[in-house]
Amino acid sequence: MAPPIPLLAVRASDGTSLLCGPPNCEQHSAFQRDSRVSRCVTFSRDGTLFGWCNGQSVSVVKCSDGSVVSTFDLPKTALLDFSPLSNVLVTWQPYSKTQDSPQGDANLQLWELSSGRLIKSLYQKKVDNWCPSWSEDEQIAVRSVNNELHFYENNDFNTIANKLHMQKVSDFSLSPGGQPSKVAVYVPGSKGAPSFVRLYQYPVLGGPSAALANKSFFKADRVTMQWNKKASAVVVTASTEVDKTGASYYGEQTLHYLAVNGETALVQLLKNGPIYDVTWSPNSAEFCVVYGFMPAKATIFNLKCDPVFDFGTGPRNAAYYSPQGHILVLAGFGNLRGQMEVWDTKKYKQVSKPQAPDATHFSWCPDGEHVVTATCSPRLRVSNGYKIWHYTGSVLHQWDVAAGSELWEVRWQPFPAGTFPPRGVTYQAAPSTLGSTQAPPTQAYRPPALRHLPATPSAKLHEEEPPQNMRTGTGEKNVSKTALKNQRKREAKKAAKQEAKADPEPPSDPAPVRNNQSEPTCGDPETDKKIKNVKKKLKAIEELKEQQASGKVLQKNQLEKVQKEEQLLKELEELQLGQ
Repeated sequence: MAPPIPLLAVRASDGTSLLCGPPNCEQHSAFQRDSRVSRCVTFSRDGTLFGWCNGQSVSVVKCSDGSVVSTFDLPKTALLDFSPLSNVLVTWQPYSKTQDSPQGDANLQLWELSSGRLIKSLYQKKVDNWCPSWSEDEQIAVRSVNNELHFYENNDFNTIANKLHMQKVSDFSLSPGGQPSKVAVYVPGSKGAPSFVRLYQYPVLGGPSAALANKSFFKADRVTMQWNKKASAVVVTASTEVDKTGASYYGEQTLHYLAVNGETALVQLLKNGPIYDVTWSPNSAEFCVVYGFMPAKATIFNLKCDPVFDFGTGPRNAAYYSPQGHILVLAGFGNLRGQMEVWDTKKYKQVSKPQAPDATHFSWCPDGEHVVTATCSPRLRVSNGYKIWHYTGSVLHQWDVAAGSELWEVRWQPFPAGTFPPRGVTYQAAPSTLGSTQAPPTQAYRPPALRHLPATPSAKLHEEEPPQNMRTGTGEKNVSKTALKNQRKREAKKAAKQEAKADPEPPSDPAPVRNNQSEPTCGDPETDKKIKNVKKKLKAIEELKEQQASGKVLQKNQLEKVQKEEQLLKELEELQLGQ
């Protein structure tokens, strides 16, 4: 059976539409394009349903045939989402007060999708964490209410099944997958106390030993917590608004690692500067970090937080794994030129290097073969449009908005895991009538007066570091400082053993042994101690005299030491006679 063709939802100022993905890239015939302005669009987790709000109502249709599942009269809806099994539709509208209701109306509604029945209305003033977080089997749902977490079971939102009581819980992240569910909570520091992140396994939320892992740290105004797919570990990016050292305009960031088995670590990054992006591989065994002052470094770390592969430096600020994990794209969007580096994650070999100037959005198609880049408003109000690419750099479809119109959002239709099995990575560009946009080689600026002269090597503005497997003259692997130190110790010990085998030492002279045995004969520890100190000074004088004989100029204090040799010899003789 042929795999399905993913759809692409397009939300623009001239309406909402669904596009069939590659290879056809044409309008989805089963969906009637809505020409009214849409505030939000979303797909269900399995991709079978599509919902949007056009300022008059919220509509939910089946993606396969476009048939209407349900319609809700909610003109003010600004955000909507589906629960993982599509049993509940969540809608949110901005919180407001009126003269008739000075307390304001409940602005978060949960609807039973099959019947259209309102399950519960709740207050959610802030847009942050507006939607409840569900486990994939919908047995647990979590909301943050007044700095504490409320847990609900089996979509019963009338009864709070459990609570997590902690001082000022600022953020949380529920683990992906089914049971047992785990939750990571963040509590900001106050009054000199550090901030911390703790991991809990539901329903064990109280008691001193309830936490699976705990990591405390300073310098954190906010955090971003990311679980891996297997829910076995979390990476936490801690950020401050202001870098007190003045090194960065973007504040200061640190990266921390927590595992459900209790292991925690500070991820040691190989370059100073901001952390632009952190993303887990779908295999849950490694994660990629883009960091450091421009040109930024990109490094893959394993679960021991040791570097696995270093991609060198380049103009990049984002990383995107394909859904199957076989390809990694390092890209520079926003205030960068839109250069993309496509890498094979098994061979660590670069596949292509296309360029998408002015792109503000990037996302992988679920098939792991195609990507979409888009220039959207309000981030950029000119040159709006999108392109569908093959990962080898070929542009398969391009759409630009009409004059006076804007593109607001593009979104791929998701599919259940395993729908698209991984394919082998190809390095030959896919055929396309639109060609490719490989990034041209960059050259240093030369003034017009020097352009007729032959080019001469000049100092570079930034250091350029090639990927780990393309460096010449360096035999060392890119490992952590501790591992490198231990490796050097082992090499030094090995070299010492080989040297000892090649050149065995002659048998030691027994004379010193006799001296050592005969020296402490007086039985007075004080006298023995004085003799030892005098001999130590005489030995130092001998070393200074050897240095003087080799031509080295001695310092004044060193010359004074040499002049005391006769005095020390006389003192030694008296001490030995006194024995």
